[in-house]
Amino acid sequence: MEAKINKVAQMIAASKRLVIFTGAGISTESGIPDFRGPDGLWTKVDPEDFTIDRFLASGETRTKVWYYLVEGGLMTNSQPNRAHLAIAELEKMNKLSSIITQNIDNLHQRAGNDPKKVHELHGNMEWLVCLDCRERYDLEQMRKKHPSPDRFPVCEKCGGILKPGVVFFGETLPQVTLMKATREAQECDLLLVIGSSLVVYPAAYMPLYAKRAGANIVIINMGDTGHDDIADVLINAPAGETMARIMEKLRSIMSVNGKS
Repeated sequence: MEAKINKVAQMIAASKRLVIFTGAGISTESGIPDFRGPDGLWTKVDPEDFTIDRFLASGETRTKVWYYLVEGGLMTNSQPNRAHLAIAELEKMNKLSSIITQNIDNLHQRAGNDPKKVHELHGNMEWLVCLDCRERYDLEQMRKKHPSPDRFPVCEKCGGILKPGVVFFGETLPQVTLMKATREAQECDLLLVIGSSLVVYPAAYMPLYAKRAGANIVIINMGDTGHDDIADVLINAPAGETMARIMEKLRSIMSVNGKS
């Protein structure tokens, strides 16, 4: 393990274009269960309520979703953990090109990463978006203005249907974001995967794009992934502890390089 930590730190130090790809496993240490895990969101709510067709067709479904948002909190109280803070520190060290994330929890931005560097493939739960005029509302502010879980609010500007700013089942991924993420993966020299099982597509194509372009691949995940076979370094360990150890080693390397 120590040898792997040292190798990853050296790879980051040598990298000219580092891209980090994150999945649900990086946020479990912030108290956000994996959607599909034993205590995941889909054990608490009906996934069918998050299909775009049902959401659009049924006011009752929209009310149920608003109830989840008002009463359930759905990630609003979660805070960045050591892994998120490590990635933010990489940006401060000018060692980070961008983040590609499957997560919708806004924790990279809360940790201090520039939102322009965060490519959210599945959207962001912090926002409500009007499906008619595209006006965007801060979810927490709307929860305070409409505390009753009995009815999903409508757009204040045009009266249109508001929807959480995340990709529902049956929707395509945001194409501009997907194109930018693909380009980042194809142009990086090191792709660091943290907390993803790499089985949900098209997001899981990103390591393949990077590998085909000649990049090194590091995977940090609890359990097997769909692309373990292409990893140059594979670490089966918690994200927070692993990234904290990598950053400690990287600081040492950068300090020595700075003095030499």
